[in-house]
Amino acid sequence: MASYFISGGEKLKGTVKIQGSKNAALPIIAASLLHRGTTVIRECPWILDVRYMLEVLKSIGCSIFIDGSTVWIDASDIDASKLEKECIGKMRSSILLLGAMVGRCAQFSLDYPGGCTIGARPVDIHLKALSRMGVHIQEQEGQIYCDTKVLSGGEIQLPYPSVGATENIMMAAVKAEGVTWIHNAAREPEIVDLAEFLKRMGVRIIGAGTERIGILGKCPLCDTEYQVMGDRIVAGTYLLAAAGAGGEIEVCGVKEEHIHCLLQICEKMGCEIRLTDQGICLRSSRRLFSIEDIHTQPFPGFPTDLQSQLMAVLTKAVGESRIFEHVFENRFGTAEELNKMGADIQIKNNRAVIRGVAKLKAGHVYAKDLRGGAALVIAGLMAEGDSIVENSIFIERGYQDICKDLTGLGAKIKVIEGK
Repeated sequence: MASYFISGGEKLKGTVKIQGSKNAALPIIAASLLHRGTTVIRECPWILDVRYMLEVLKSIGCSIFIDGSTVWIDASDIDASKLEKECIGKMRSSILLLGAMVGRCAQFSLDYPGGCTIGARPVDIHLKALSRMGVHIQEQEGQIYCDTKVLSGGEIQLPYPSVGATENIMMAAVKAEGVTWIHNAAREPEIVDLAEFLKRMGVRIIGAGTERIGILGKCPLCDTEYQVMGDRIVAGTYLLAAAGAGGEIEVCGVKEEHIHCLLQICEKMGCEIRLTDQGICLRSSRRLFSIEDIHTQPFPGFPTDLQSQLMAVLTKAVGESRIFEHVFENRFGTAEELNKMGADIQIKNNRAVIRGVAKLKAGHVYAKDLRGGAALVIAGLMAEGDSIVENSIFIERGYQDICKDLTGLGAKIKVIEGK
């Protein structure tokens, strides 16, 4: 298995174009199944999770053509009985196939999704919502069996603003009778991007980006071409890398309002933030300040997907910082690896206490999940000496080419192949 070799101590400088969003592209790829025709997705990130999702679509009969960051999907004829199990077991986002498959197929079975070990992520919210729309669901032996005679819209109240559940309901509602209203819906920008894609396909949707979304079912669908939004988590990762390692960088292709909460935190730490015509510029020229309390929350709050990266940066901040994780119970797994590099992090339940140290030391550490792996890369950039981050496959699930992007900003990082 490949690893990253990082020589720390280099300040970052330059401009980086942000890839298309992982968390927007995956539901859009799944939603292409709703239309018996062709979908063209532009700025689609070429990351492992996208490759896995496309392999699943190929397995059921979709024709796929890829040219750079553009993907053509022809879903005219599919056979749900041939769903490829291996790729489903490698990614949690395969759960997004539920809503699209419910809309397209009367019967099918889906293996439970795999992916990072950052928490339980129960799918009961998804299943209860779909059952209210008329889907008969059985769970047994690691599989979800779905049987739908009539798919009906209605009022669906989510107990938690789950992004995945909101997306699955939106996709199922496209093929349901009548109007579906989702209450306590997720408000993330990726929800808005999926809604805009479905609108381009011909669906009538209102309220995306608010707590109440309405979808009119049975609208005629058409061939669609759509450009995926920029990845706000990748942008946040690179901004935090510059904050921790020092220097001045500009990220292009992401909207300020999508990472506004992070930018506020960066300013509190002592970074300078400036909006440019092309994107967002961050300058870090001093030792950073600690942050007293940070709580991960659904959008527009601080995203859990940037929590690990921020933790890495705070390891060298002056004073004591506290991070409270309210989304995924196992997302503090990276703290142990950061402590190997000289960090002082203590975990108790859903709280991490980070006492800033003067310097990090180089280390041989192991990525345990996607965002935690990115955090270890940041720590390697901040440390003195040469570090190795094992299990780069986790990072490749969400970052198209983190080595190329960071090298372009002046970092010394390269891939080393495993034995």
